[in-house]
Amino acid sequence: MLQQNRILSRLLTGAILALGLLLSGTGPASASKLVFIGTGGVTGVYYPTGGAICRLLNTERRVHGVRCAVESTGGSVYNIINVLNGDLDFGIAQTDVQWKAVNGKGKFTEKAEKLRSVFSIHSETAALVVRADSGITRASEIKGRKINLGNIGSGQRETSQDVLKVLNLTEADLKLAGDISSSDQGVALADGRIDGFFYMVGHPNEGMKDIFYMVKARLIPLSGPGFEQLVKENNYYVNSKTPGGIYRGVSEDVPTFAVKATLVTSSNVPDEIVYLVVKSVFSDLERFKALHPAYANLTAKSMLEGLSAPLHPGALRYYKEHGLK
Repeated sequence: MLQQNRILSRLLTGAILALGLLLSGTGPASASKLVFIGTGGVTGVYYPTGGAICRLLNTERRVHGVRCAVESTGGSVYNIINVLNGDLDFGIAQTDVQWKAVNGKGKFTEKAEKLRSVFSIHSETAALVVRADSGITRASEIKGRKINLGNIGSGQRETSQDVLKVLNLTEADLKLAGDISSSDQGVALADGRIDGFFYMVGHPNEGMKDIFYMVKARLIPLSGPGFEQLVKENNYYVNSKTPGGIYRGVSEDVPTFAVKATLVTSSNVPDEIVYLVVKSVFSDLERFKALHPAYANLTAKSMLEGLSAPLHPGALRYYKEHGLK
């Protein structure tokens, strides 16, 4: 049923876009290609990020004939799998999940030979959010508790496994290893169905703000020798912090680690399509940065960091033309 709804949604999107183009009199060339970007839950940063990329690409659609649409998905793992099988043209994925796909680790039993990098975007910090009345004050105290690890197919779920290893825990050590989506975990926390949840998130995040207003909660530090070793052994992780003053009740910075969100594609996607996507963002970077607070510190240089998969030739062409290494 889920797959049928997805197919129907795509058909309707394509039909609406085609009708709009016909009514606007832009001609058949403008409807020559419709590309989809896989994102994440609608309350996260991935969904508006896909929307921001599409907005810039669609600005010149009458010139280049490419139309872009976003699709809300399960997240990083789902996006990479569906980019590789051709159901998505592009997908947003965490750097750690991208690395595991390229190297055939984690959920990926084979190396993703066709996966290609386009650019990286904002940083995402690892957050462990718990109810204030849960009694949990340290990460190690989640043992025997109801903790949401993230829905199947999400980068959140994948990264939470690394956190459990640092804590010398497995899912069996939790009273509940939840698979609730990021859009539903706040309500589950408020209702008491879970004691806490892991979340990979760019800040500030409106969904997180809502959660901290919905229920009294606290952020638990993910720091110490074990996490220092995790960062040292995995170059897709960096030490980071969740800034204080963003969420209700969190007045001071909370130490943690982070990854980057990246845009990926497949070697099967034409060079010209990828080139146009990169050009639409990099040639109007200030406008892109203004579309979400999480992009405030982006630079052209930082958007080429943290990429594990080879660059797509279409992206590489743009970077060479503009002297970006």
